[in-house]
Amino acid sequence: MLQVIVDFCFYNFFSLDSSSKIVQSLNFFVYDVIKILGLLFFMIAIIGFIRTYVSQEKIRDWLASKHKLVGHFAASIFGAITPFCSCSSIPLFLSFLKAGVPLGITFSFIITSPIINEYLVVLMFGFFGFKITIFYVVFGILIGVVSGFVLGALKLEGLLEKDLMGSDYKYREVKYTDLGSRLKYGVNEAVDIIKKLWKWIVVAVAIGALVHNYVPEVFIQGMISKGGIFTVPLAVLLGVPIYGSCAAILPIAVVLFNKGIPLGTALAFMMSVSALSLPEAIILRRAMKLKLIGIFFGIVALAMIVTGYLFNVLQGVL
Repeated sequence: MLQVIVDFCFYNFFSLDSSSKIVQSLNFFVYDVIKILGLLFFMIAIIGFIRTYVSQEKIRDWLASKHKLVGHFAASIFGAITPFCSCSSIPLFLSFLKAGVPLGITFSFIITSPIINEYLVVLMFGFFGFKITIFYVVFGILIGVVSGFVLGALKLEGLLEKDLMGSDYKYREVKYTDLGSRLKYGVNEAVDIIKKLWKWIVVAVAIGALVHNYVPEVFIQGMISKGGIFTVPLAVLLGVPIYGSCAAILPIAVVLFNKGIPLGTALAFMMSVSALSLPEAIILRRAMKLKLIGIFFGIVALAMIVTGYLFNVLQGVL
């Protein structure tokens, strides 16, 4: 609905040229800024409100009573059923941290969420068939579980920006007695985080809009096809500067595959675009130190590269 409104304003109300790349980039920018800021406010306010009913100690006790992999698996499954891009999933990532959810488990969510969603599964089934789609979903979840588990084991909480998370990044236990105070807490928390993040979001989306509309498919295909044995890591690296959801990038992955690029290489490129975008890194910089972003991107990129090579090996049987 939001996209329809933005398109109407651009192409009907202001009569801008829909074939112009500048106009397309501006359309992309306006739509994504409104979407991400709106989602940021709404999700943090709602989750903040819900958290006033849930004891932090109970969350910690539940997680402590389960095997670590259970928490990572649950976070990855939740990520798979939420239709968010990498930037849009950051509000939930921050809210989970404030609720006392371990950092590694929140990473499992933010990694899986942009890689898998229900409409991508439907599109992949139409383009690639049942077996490839199932394998993609399974390995997408495994990337989130394994990467989140490794990141959690490294104990990187000290690399979070404390001014965004508070003097202690974990949620402080406060007692609320009425609905109004609970709603006020959620809204105030959303406003507070938006004040700290909005400039980073605007810059990130501006970069993403330019790259999204000015980097041609032919250039991507030409670069990947020249990679030889290193096509998979090259595809992952090429995907980082580009910003878009898996569903939006899927047609490009299909074109690459049809042009002779191995299946795993095409899918690794698609996953990198959706889960390791430069705009995501810019927004996360407000919540994390550069070292943590580098470790996060490095581990996830390695998991994608391994997955890409594995899909290339299995391509004949899939």
